[in-house]
Amino acid sequence: MLSEKIQKILLEVQKPGRYVGGELNSVIKNKDDVAVRYAFCFPDTYEIGMSHLGMKILYSVVNNRDDAWCERVFAPDNDMEEKMRENNIPLWALESGDSVKDFDLIGFTLQYELSFSNVLNMLDLAGVPIYSKDRPDLTPIVVAGGPCACNAEPMADFIDVFMLGDGEETTDLLISLVKKHKELGSSKLDFLRDVATHKGFYVPAFYDVDYNDDGTIRSVTAKETAPEKAEKAIVSDMDKAVYPEKFIVPSIEVVHDRVTAEIFRGCIRGCRFCQAGFLYRPIREKSPEVVEEQCKKLCETSGYDEISLCSLSTSDYTGLQPLLNSMLDWTTKEKINVALPSLRVDNFSEELMEKLAVVRRSSLTFAPEAGTQRLRDAINKNVTEADVMSTVDKAFAGGWTAVKLYFMIGLPTETLDDVAGIAQLGQKVVDEYYRLPDRPKGKGVQVSISASSFVPKPFTPFQWEPQDTQEMLAQKQEHLMASVTTKKIKISTHTTQTSFMEGVLARGDRRLSKVIELAWKKGCKFDSWDDQFKYDKWMEAFEEVGLDPKFYANRRRDFDEILPWDHLDYGISKNFLINENKKAHKSITTPHCRIKCAGCGSNKLNGGKCDALSKA
Repeated sequence: MLSEKIQKILLEVQKPGRYVGGELNSVIKNKDDVAVRYAFCFPDTYEIGMSHLGMKILYSVVNNRDDAWCERVFAPDNDMEEKMRENNIPLWALESGDSVKDFDLIGFTLQYELSFSNVLNMLDLAGVPIYSKDRPDLTPIVVAGGPCACNAEPMADFIDVFMLGDGEETTDLLISLVKKHKELGSSKLDFLRDVATHKGFYVPAFYDVDYNDDGTIRSVTAKETAPEKAEKAIVSDMDKAVYPEKFIVPSIEVVHDRVTAEIFRGCIRGCRFCQAGFLYRPIREKSPEVVEEQCKKLCETSGYDEISLCSLSTSDYTGLQPLLNSMLDWTTKEKINVALPSLRVDNFSEELMEKLAVVRRSSLTFAPEAGTQRLRDAINKNVTEADVMSTVDKAFAGGWTAVKLYFMIGLPTETLDDVAGIAQLGQKVVDEYYRLPDRPKGKGVQVSISASSFVPKPFTPFQWEPQDTQEMLAQKQEHLMASVTTKKIKISTHTTQTSFMEGVLARGDRRLSKVIELAWKKGCKFDSWDDQFKYDKWMEAFEEVGLDPKFYANRRRDFDEILPWDHLDYGISKNFLINENKKAHKSITTPHCRIKCAGCGSNKLNGGKCDALSKA
């Protein structure tokens, strides 16, 4: 129940629906009946966070327990924050309206590096000290997970426990450990000692980092109960993994307002730029029967009329055809649209296209990633121009008139000819449309090209590569724009400053904690939003701390350099990544996992199991 003070300021802010809770399918419990309260915090606005599948899954994991209650917390927008600070109103959770500082666990999902400053801002709004060392009591414990936890070091001084890898089982275990140590009356140190012994947890305070004179890392030393390497957690059987039977139906419009069905984790492809493709290995598929049953249940309990079949590469799901054959019987009758994001151009069949068009025809999205074959081979995309043209042929013949193509600028080994190749490939797609005799009559074609700036990420073959400087990226963006010769192609690019900061934070060490704190104190937050990003304030923070951001973004690392994340084990062999990096510089491809196992090592954390070959 929201306090009168909160209710009063709701009349003075935009979109008060972000802050009131009470949505269909939200979980309300009696706080006196639970042993552990968990504030799940998404460090961005309600509209972004409510679209996130991971939050939905972990919300169910906790609330399925009788002894725990998970509530949602989102970053308030600037107008709400101003009113909160003016009226001394601490950050609250949506379900109960209670202050976040009163919870046992405060958890953050780190989906992107430019949300780090929001984590500090939310802790401060809650009245919780931002540094772990300044929180001596057992509760609240501040935890964090998500893809950015794979290099936890920039946030290491703020977070008590990082959760590595899949969160379903570790979240359940964490709740049990908190409950146990509350009952024992343990100290925070005793709790952390216990947590550090379990797979899937990383306690940064239990690792000492020493640096060389040149700023590189000399050593990382584990202490207390911490292992030399903290291993990520893996859910082995996706059919048995916890999945929500109900989605909370938002009270206002959000980014992705629909049923999302996860069909498998991992990726067979091995694109050398793609962090998610390596972090979520090994491949683990759900059976079509389980996916369909989950979709039915979620449609019944939410009233949604769209289902998105979610994975890193949906058309690589071995059960896709039987799943669609069965699902379309009832989704067509009930006018429920089935969307397939993350399609590949090299396995987009006419049969699949026909199924996509049954209910609703929207634009098709594909990701060639690079404009020339040489560069596509260097990044191991394993897609040819013939694949692209064959796919758009089928799409145009099937009635589509809009195609979105995703590319990256700044990839390792890229030249200006590769950049121009992006525009040239877009032009070939336009020309193909007008060449086809059976194209939709009386309609023009629209090709949308999104060219994001490449950011090297940990646990990829490109983790050692220098990121292009802002000047280089700007030059390439201008060259791309100049290479477009038709209004049928629309180009969008990312700002070079935000890409630079993402690159700095992605491969940073724990010395960046001081920079993040200072930037936040200078007013930095919502850094992923172009209209709120304060580049100058970040640069001031680096200068005052005495660190050079280019050291983190624009420097090539030697293969034998100790990297800030080397004491975290995500299952990927370092020798495998080095070999893939060397092959990239020779434009040599590696076949995908169903053709031949490349020996990435990811199955070692899963008892040697990987669905890539067993379901080939």
